[in-house]
Amino acid sequence: MPIPRGYSSPERVSAKERAFLQIQHWIVDGTLQPGEKLNDGELAEALGVSRTPIREALQTLELQGFVEMHRGRDTRVTRITKDDIHKIYPPLASLQSLAAELATGLVTTEFLEHLRHINGAFASSLERKASYQAMEWDEEFHNAIVECTDNAYISSFVSTLQLHVRRLKYVFFQDAMLSTKSALEHDQIIIAFEQRDSNKAAEIMRKNWLRPMGELCETIA
Repeated sequence: MPIPRGYSSPERVSAKERAFLQIQHWIVDGTLQPGEKLNDGELAEALGVSRTPIREALQTLELQGFVEMHRGRDTRVTRITKDDIHKIYPPLASLQSLAAELATGLVTTEFLEHLRHINGAFASSLERKASYQAMEWDEEFHNAIVECTDNAYISSFVSTLQLHVRRLKYVFFQDAMLSTKSALEHDQIIIAFEQRDSNKAAEIMRKNWLRPMGELCETIA
């Protein structure tokens, strides 16, 4: 099992949380490949914890759909196929659309300026073809809107689905696969917020997620 050395681990968290975050990261970025068998002893040694927090972390990751635990046999990273694109993007698009609708009545002038700053950095990263940075800025844009709703339930589900989206991109393309159209759609969302048009904001947000789904499918085909 290819566990990298010299990684930076999160600080001031429990052993379970540290194990959970690191293993999740390795699965999402492809360090731990789809279908790969996970050895709790090796993971415990690599992370400097006992097997108990590793097992607890794997149970949480199973609930999130990142690992499959076969009692009495083994634990493996879940496999992922292009069909998963159609399972992940639509619910995420719906949740993000709802977040945009709810945020419309809550945004402030300062918040809109914050979104413009993020989207400017996103557009700049796209121009420089800095795929990883662009993906980070894109996620920050959407996360800011979700956080604006102050709805922990939406935030929790969106966070997990976004990790699955990121994993899809790493597995199939090794980069962000983002289009300049995304930055333009972000601008339209900001304008809809300014106009207090919740329906428009929700519609554009949905498009902002479903369009990439179609592009990913066409690229794979």
